[in-house]
Amino acid sequence: MSLNNKVAFITGAAHGQGRETSLARAKEGVHIAAFDIARPLNYPGYALGSEDDLESLKKSVEAIGVSCLIYRGDVRNDHEVKSAVEETHRELNTIDILFNNAGICAYGLAHELKEDEWDAMLDINLKGAWLTARHIIPGMIQQRSGVIINNSSIAGLRGMNRLSHYAASKWGLVGLTKSWAIELAPYSIRVNSIHPTGVNTPMNDGLALLEGRTTKEIAEQSAGNLLAVPWIEAEDVARAVVYLASDAARFITGTQFVIDAGLLTR
Repeated sequence: MSLNNKVAFITGAAHGQGRETSLARAKEGVHIAAFDIARPLNYPGYALGSEDDLESLKKSVEAIGVSCLIYRGDVRNDHEVKSAVEETHRELNTIDILFNNAGICAYGLAHELKEDEWDAMLDINLKGAWLTARHIIPGMIQQRSGVIINNSSIAGLRGMNRLSHYAASKWGLVGLTKSWAIELAPYSIRVNSIHPTGVNTPMNDGLALLEGRTTKEIAEQSAGNLLAVPWIEAEDVARAVVYLASDAARFITGTQFVIDAGLLTR
């Protein structure tokens, strides 16, 4: 995959898709800078990554034989993001890959959402991606290379019941992806978005708990995949991210990479 000794900055890295992507990249020789809020939030109200999760990730990545820096921070906080990016440059000299993965999801009818719920969804999922990228892009421009991957969703390609604020944030990532791909192509920086169907992660366990249903019931309602699986696994997302970051995808930019078990075809 030609990723040996590259450096990846990954948000929402403590568990779920962020953790599995960190491990998958580490196995390809990539040094990891893992950024996560590592504390509970009032909204959406389910458990997010923890400090223990971050420490565990660091041990697992370093056991593979590459470096792992960990940062506790909020993607909505410009100072915390900037500090982490600057320290990564000091410690590892560069950032070659950005995976904008941090995100939340919660159900709610559009007309019943509270303003702070709307703001939290858009600020974490969309604004957080922009804040992170704006501190990393200048270094990529200077080195005239880099890859940015934005973690969207199938909800970024179609409407979804009771998920209007989530869908809005994920459609917004498509707009960022396509615009950044145009802006950054002169510097050989590629930008793509990924669009998973439901993924078997702690986030969906939390959603089920909030809804008073089982994870299986949530999967059956929200997915409806064409292939006979209720979820895809975080490892499936990680493999796609590793591919898009590698030279094997050197001419892929501005595209929406779908990992949906056939859902959109249905």
